[in-house]
Amino acid sequence: MGDINVLDDVFDSFVNRINIFKDREVLRHDYIPDKLPHREDQIRLLGERVAPVLKDARCSNIFIYGKTGTGKTAVTKYVLSHLEAKAKQYGAQVKFCYINCRMTGSEYRVFASLSQSVGITIPFTGLSVEEVFTRFRDSLDTSRILFIIVLDEVDALIKEKGDAFMYELTRINETLVKSKVSIIGISNDLRLKEFLDPRVFSSLSEEELVFRPYDASELRNILFERSKLSFQEAVLTDSALSICSALAAAEHGDARRALDLLRVAGEVAERQEAKNITVDHVHQAEKHIEHNRVVEALNNLTLHSKLVLLSVYHLNKSNATTGEIYDVYNELCGEFGAGLLTQRRLGSLVNELDSMGLVNAKVVSMGRYGRTKKIRLEISRGLIRDVFGADIRFGPIINYKPHIPQKNTPDKC
Repeated sequence: MGDINVLDDVFDSFVNRINIFKDREVLRHDYIPDKLPHREDQIRLLGERVAPVLKDARCSNIFIYGKTGTGKTAVTKYVLSHLEAKAKQYGAQVKFCYINCRMTGSEYRVFASLSQSVGITIPFTGLSVEEVFTRFRDSLDTSRILFIIVLDEVDALIKEKGDAFMYELTRINETLVKSKVSIIGISNDLRLKEFLDPRVFSSLSEEELVFRPYDASELRNILFERSKLSFQEAVLTDSALSICSALAAAEHGDARRALDLLRVAGEVAERQEAKNITVDHVHQAEKHIEHNRVVEALNNLTLHSKLVLLSVYHLNKSNATTGEIYDVYNELCGEFGAGLLTQRRLGSLVNELDSMGLVNAKVVSMGRYGRTKKIRLEISRGLIRDVFGADIRFGPIINYKPHIPQKNTPDKC
């Protein structure tokens, strides 16, 4: 009964206190506002590229690049939702399907989602990828539509599963008679082309849009516009607004980061029953978000990126080399039953982990022996144990002992 009484007090207190929020959903990533400040040029350019479908002509494939939080997804959804509405006005048979490839996680689920969007139900498992693709293609052709496929975070799926599904999609128009397909790929990685088979690359014939990061003044404007919809009047202080935009600008102009900071700062102030959101609330929110961001980053790594990071973890050295990491990675792939990537590909994954701040990869001179790359963890070993130890797939190998000779070093947390 004691626990129930505590919860009653918590819930009653929340309901009865003065709420500083009008609509906190406005500060979520998936909220698409009526206007997207500082992305007018990108909206116009993307609109020009997809406009041919209004005259029943297939538009070019388009690839959109940019760092996280630069408005790629919001602009794409904004433009295509307006395109669909305009298509109805002109009687054009246009439809689009949005897929987050990181969340979907497999070729099978990509084709199953596409099938569902054209009215075909696919079982969660049980069919071959080829069968699912065939059902999608056949149903699409009977629909007689111009179909735009949006593949968000397509780089995540290509890096983990390869580009076979892209090959099928880029060649699909060769077998369609009554419908046509265009692809919009959205990638956080400007080097995506390096991971594509030349046959896929040549079939794409894509146009490109690159989204630059927002600067501090642009982020401040975005937050100000959202705050008018999300908070009660005069709740947000100017100083809190400025520090949110400044901190996000320092993080490569990430609007998602700015929105998260503002929303969590509001929730911190709300829990403390404060009348205003202050700089102190923003700093408390920053600490909370930073921990959650690292945990989310670890959980969202691709399979082989996780194995590479665990290889660095198991080496337990402050200056591991790529060769040493590859030896342990080779063992972990055997334990996990995963196919082995080349050492060159592993080097690319190390660079990606370095860019995410999970490891530090530094090239050092070895004198007459040339140069080598030294890699060390940039996050605590305890956090890696907590995150991967709780994963049913990786739990069994978190305590794995590599067979390669290595120096014993203390376990640092």
